[in-house]
Amino acid sequence: MQVFKFGGASVKDAKSLKNMASIISGYDDKLVVVVSAMGKMTNAFEDLVKAYFKGDALKWDKFNLIKNFHNQIIDGLFESNDEIYPVIDALFFKIEDRLSRMPSLNFDFEYDQLVSYGEILSTTIISYYLNKEEISNKWIDIRFLLRTDDNWREANVDWELSGKLIPETLNFKDERLYITQGFIGATTSDLTTTLGREGSDYTAAILGHVLEAEQVVVWKDVPGILNADPQYFEHPRKIASMTYREAVELTFFGAKVIHPKTIKPLENSGIPLHVRSFLKPDAKGTIIGSDESEKPGKQIPVYIMKTRQVLITISQPDFSFMNEESMAWIFAAFSELRMKINMIQQSALNLSISTDIPEHGVLQLVERLAESFEVRYNDGLELITIRHYTPEAIEAEIDHRNVYLEQKTRNTARFLVLKKR
Repeated sequence: MQVFKFGGASVKDAKSLKNMASIISGYDDKLVVVVSAMGKMTNAFEDLVKAYFKGDALKWDKFNLIKNFHNQIIDGLFESNDEIYPVIDALFFKIEDRLSRMPSLNFDFEYDQLVSYGEILSTTIISYYLNKEEISNKWIDIRFLLRTDDNWREANVDWELSGKLIPETLNFKDERLYITQGFIGATTSDLTTTLGREGSDYTAAILGHVLEAEQVVVWKDVPGILNADPQYFEHPRKIASMTYREAVELTFFGAKVIHPKTIKPLENSGIPLHVRSFLKPDAKGTIIGSDESEKPGKQIPVYIMKTRQVLITISQPDFSFMNEESMAWIFAAFSELRMKINMIQQSALNLSISTDIPEHGVLQLVERLAESFEVRYNDGLELITIRHYTPEAIEAEIDHRNVYLEQKTRNTARFLVLKKR
């Protein structure tokens, strides 16, 4: 049994869905296929939530954009009298009904209830299309199987309950192929939750772990895991194999190829993760596995870029040391505002922290910290990490940049730099 995960780029239009169907039809194994929202629909739903929460009338324009996108794909796959049309219309009616009501006071809650429809819509369309092409499958609502707490937008999995419910339903007694959603789950009160941005990889890993899959395959628009994001770095190279440990390090530093939580459940079960290209499905891709699979020899540098960074410098107002008690208070402030710390540097009087610019902006955090400290900040920054760095790698990427913070360990060099104009 295998678990396949297809991301938004692999199901962005009618042509992509036909390609996905071709890939799935080439396998006779038992399959669970986890699918993300189509194309850039998660971004579109996020824009919709923001407009809805603010009471902006533009929410209807954003909603119609989402409807038109999905209807265009359906029109390219089905006949006008096909039974999928009323099913999709019913989903759109549920969204419209929610938009017609006043939102709660909790943005993160509203986010989970609305953005999750991206996955529900995509998997519904895909399931109907595969059945139309005589690829028999069963559509599963993952929310009834993957149970979580109510930590909206980054829910924690209830492993005990999910571990019981998942194999009861995905039992392959009557079906060889299941289609289900990534990224989403639900509380025991049946309120929808999400697992964090790009969380479909994590869903696939959870299912692989619980169902004791032979492997988990993530289908992407790249030939495998590259040593650099071609959007930011020139001449990227494919990495043929990688250990679980190395993959965890890369995702921690911001590599976007897989979700940071994906590796742990797979490592716990010894299940390999195979990253392959849906554009070239016969290519080998990249295998992530146990430490024993690591090839000897020198590893090539890996470059990771985190954009939209802000540097916050926090100082004691009375010239006293930046001690553990002060830092504990500062970290608590970051935690309460759900802001993730990417880089820290301490001196006698200052604590400098790099963090992602949050949706609500950085001023809320600055105001909170200013209650007890002097606070300055710089925005327009990028965080570049070079794993397995060499002097030549640093010189090529960093020497011409304006560096605000720099840190080096045996294997990793990190530089907070001014964004290129």
